[in-house]
Amino acid sequence: MYATVLTLHSAFRWLVLLSLIHAIFRAWSGLAAGRPFTKTDDAVRHWTATLAHVQLLLGMALYFSSPVVRANLASLRGTGVTLDAAFFAVLHPLLMLVSVVVITIGSALAKRRPTPREQFQTMLVWYGGALLSIFLFIPWPFSPLASRAFFRT
Repeated sequence: MYATVLTLHSAFRWLVLLSLIHAIFRAWSGLAAGRPFTKTDDAVRHWTATLAHVQLLLGMALYFSSPVVRANLASLRGTGVTLDAAFFAVLHPLLMLVSVVVITIGSALAKRRPTPREQFQTMLVWYGGALLSIFLFIPWPFSPLASRAFFRT
């Protein structure tokens, strides 16, 4: 089960990132063009939040079944604290949870805004902030915090 969840979590990251980038682009272009907030814009808003929630559930399943996380938590309790252990035991899960909460709040606020301009602005700000946080706390191969491959199996 662990290997399956790891693969799904790794693959799903790309769907979440692409969806966020697409939603931010639609919000920016809609705002710049002054166009109405269409059903397609609303669907992009909704599905971006849904994909983020699915990724969060996969991440939680991975967190609670991962031998790597168990080892990192054990090392945090002992004297062998490393940046890698702190990243995977605390920083990555916490900041990703916060990012999904930001996406959820942004989605809910955008849905309830009275004008298309406010809807686009809300999506742009909240989804943009979440994307920045996600980019910073994904364990990229080039990350100084913790390094992992672009796709894990």
